[in-house]
Amino acid sequence: MQIRLKTALLFVALLGVGFSSVETAQAVDNAKPSSQKHKVKAVAPKAKAASAARKSAALPVAKKQSASRLTASSVPVWQAARRLDVQSASALVIEQVGGDALYQKNASQVVPIASITKLMTAMVVLDSAPSLHTPITISDDDVDTLRGSRSRLHVGSVMSRQFALLLALMSSENRAAHALARNYPGGLPAFLSAMNIKALSLGMHDTHFEDPTGLTSSNVSTARDLAKMVVAAHSYPLIREFTTTSEATVDIGGRSMSYHNTNPLVKSAAWDVGLSKTGYINEAGKCLVMQARVADKPVVIVLLDSVGKQTRVGDANRIKRWMESTQVRAQASQKPATHATLVAAPPG
Repeated sequence: MQIRLKTALLFVALLGVGFSSVETAQAVDNAKPSSQKHKVKAVAPKAKAASAARKSAALPVAKKQSASRLTASSVPVWQAARRLDVQSASALVIEQVGGDALYQKNASQVVPIASITKLMTAMVVLDSAPSLHTPITISDDDVDTLRGSRSRLHVGSVMSRQFALLLALMSSENRAAHALARNYPGGLPAFLSAMNIKALSLGMHDTHFEDPTGLTSSNVSTARDLAKMVVAAHSYPLIREFTTTSEATVDIGGRSMSYHNTNPLVKSAAWDVGLSKTGYINEAGKCLVMQARVADKPVVIVLLDSVGKQTRVGDANRIKRWMESTQVRAQASQKPATHATLVAAPPG
């Protein structure tokens, strides 16, 4: 009897110790932060090894990405990304020979073109084979009543057709351009008809002209059509000469007046410009078209609706640097592989 009683007491004691151990373990576990609970996870030895291997393999990749970011931050964005960031709303860069597009942005969007119009005005004037020495007179009809733009050519001013053409192309003189159109055989209506017929003959199907100056927003076109117009205008020696003349002094009515080109790039030593025309009205924004030799290649550049005084010039310079950098990379890729290995970024 005593033996049985001792055995029972011993069993109860042992049972109590077991419950106490379990409760103690649960209390400790509940006291741990919840984030630690998720970290305590059984991982098989093979899984641990695989995880370590993945981490080890990922290290060189991470280092390479870091080095790449460091390199990219040390050069201009357009060069690092190997892309062209143009701010103008519509833009097109084509090879003059062949017409292949090197860059385009909204190139088919129909928009007002402002004084880019004057390139077509000049072509239509010259197509009529007029006497460039014939004098023309600025009249009240040539005064801008639409926008009230200013002009130093007073009503009654007399100049040769050649001087009027120079001022219209170089300085974007509106009264000179309008006087040229008004003195066309058949007058202004015949001139406007000739402008639109000429546009269709050049394949400019999304283009329409309603005046010879570009002061009206009804003169519309696309970057793609304007590239065709620039190529055509470049075939006229006088247009090439007058649009790239940086400045000129003209004697009108006994007054000597100096005029300057509206495109500062024509007198830049960094540029080889063969034709140029700027334009601006509120609806069109700042516009610029050019024929130029860039990276040893004759190209046509069209920039429409640029915001900001220097944006169109800035875009032209960005295009030039982009083309030149592309040429350098192309030349580097054609060099022997041993040289390519030397200039390649080191691993890690």
